[in-house]
Amino acid sequence: MTTTDKGPGLWTAAPVHGGFLVDAERINQRILTAFAAPAEADFSRRTHFFGGRFENLYLDRDRIPELRIILDQAEYWAREILNRGDRSLRCGFWFNAQRPGQFTSEHTHEELDELLSGVYYLSAPERSGDLILRDGPLSIHVTPAAGLFLFFPPNLSHRVETNRSDALRLSLAFNFGPL
Repeated sequence: MTTTDKGPGLWTAAPVHGGFLVDAERINQRILTAFAAPAEADFSRRTHFFGGRFENLYLDRDRIPELRIILDQAEYWAREILNRGDRSLRCGFWFNAQRPGQFTSEHTHEELDELLSGVYYLSAPERSGDLILRDGPLSIHVTPAAGLFLFFPPNLSHRVETNRSDALRLSLAFNFGPL
């Protein structure tokens, strides 16, 4: 290839940010207990039907009061990562409940005008599936842990491996964009 050839495409090491929630064990337990209780009618919407399940489950943010703690922390870190000191971010969020034998297909989050995507792990049993972030030929494998936040560009392709544990893997996903 000469220096004037554009080649097959540029790839970069995408910025991935992470941190842990203080008092995650107590907060997660309350959310897990509340998440087990909702009736089908409590979910305002379900999307991405794949492999016999809806990958995205939407609950009203007031349905589980402890969600506010996680959403406030996620928004704070999103503003820090994006260098937006003001509170002018929109936050969309949904649950991803992955039972044994289930996985999440490869996708991105660039449907609208998102600036940042993220995930928070409420329950991540051993062998419940790594998050695979793919940036060109690079793959980043992240083993989930309860209490872990990860943030990444919305155009970064990602998937979740098959849950090979015997328990539920529950995460809360986010998209942040301008108001």
